[in-house]
Amino acid sequence: MLHFDSDYMRGAHPAVMQRLMETNLEQTPGYGADCHTENAKRLIMKACGLTGGEVYFLVGGTQTNATVIDGLLSRHEGVLAAGTAHINVHEAGAVEATGHKVITLPSSGGKLSAETVRQYISGFYKDTTYEHMVAPGMVYISHPTELGTLYTLNELEDMSTACAEAGIPLYMDGARLGYGLAAYGTDVTLKDIARLCDVFYIGGTKTGALFGEAVVATRKGLLRHFTPLVKQHGAMLAKGRLLGIQFETLFSGDLYMDICRNAIRMAMKLKEGFTSKGYELYIDSPTNQQFFWLPDEKIDSLMRIATFEMWGPRGENRTPVRLVTDWATRQDEVDELVSHL
Repeated sequence: MLHFDSDYMRGAHPAVMQRLMETNLEQTPGYGADCHTENAKRLIMKACGLTGGEVYFLVGGTQTNATVIDGLLSRHEGVLAAGTAHINVHEAGAVEATGHKVITLPSSGGKLSAETVRQYISGFYKDTTYEHMVAPGMVYISHPTELGTLYTLNELEDMSTACAEAGIPLYMDGARLGYGLAAYGTDVTLKDIARLCDVFYIGGTKTGALFGEAVVATRKGLLRHFTPLVKQHGAMLAKGRLLGIQFETLFSGDLYMDICRNAIRMAMKLKEGFTSKGYELYIDSPTNQQFFWLPDEKIDSLMRIATFEMWGPRGENRTPVRLVTDWATRQDEVDELVSHL
């Protein structure tokens, strides 16, 4: 079978596995107080162009979102997000379980606009009963979005300005950040993100690591008492070096971006293969998530040789589907899938 369900179906990049094996018998302090983790933090700070700030390593994306949002918000505050946002749809109420409401706003192509944020916050404080309501305490965006779309530099700058005007932090979910940075035609760099966001994370689980995400707070003091909060949320490893070693390997040289570029190359080959055979795009995504309209009989035929996701309920005649490439997707896998069209 061919597998295009998601980008975390494989294990880890061989270089990561090799480094984990080489360091397997080392004895190091726990909870990230080891030399590998410290070096990984230094490498990430350098890649982000930051001279201040903090880096934390957590075990997975849902734990990261719930912990960061809990760390940034006061008890009476909620988080502004697109209705399609991962924290609203596919995290089983993890944010709400911490006592914070996800306040959903209209979006376009999965992207939240700065103007929508401004209008909501302005309207909120014009309501004389606002002290009886959940206050907008931060903004959550993801890059790429759940629909595989990307923010432009102008859009990020506008959103950053809107958050600064309101005095609330901007947080970016970067589960697939590497694939967004590697996308053809993007004008957003990692240093731009570090300049414009208050907190963001660099995904590892979907981009070559076995597991783990790197949270970057761009200024010290943004995430106060964050380490005990990470532990409360079950997002901390006793053998913390396992996270440090993986990110140390990915950010030594250009490995992280190199393997993410492979996913984009294969995604564009996939898009070219489907569209050349007359299949319509459901969403025009520049990232490793590709969305197509397929006739239901074609879906049934392809599912005999490949796995992928239907993007919503099955239609009467045709249904949108999502196919995802990853850091290790091969040309022959894409060619074989396209040949069955």
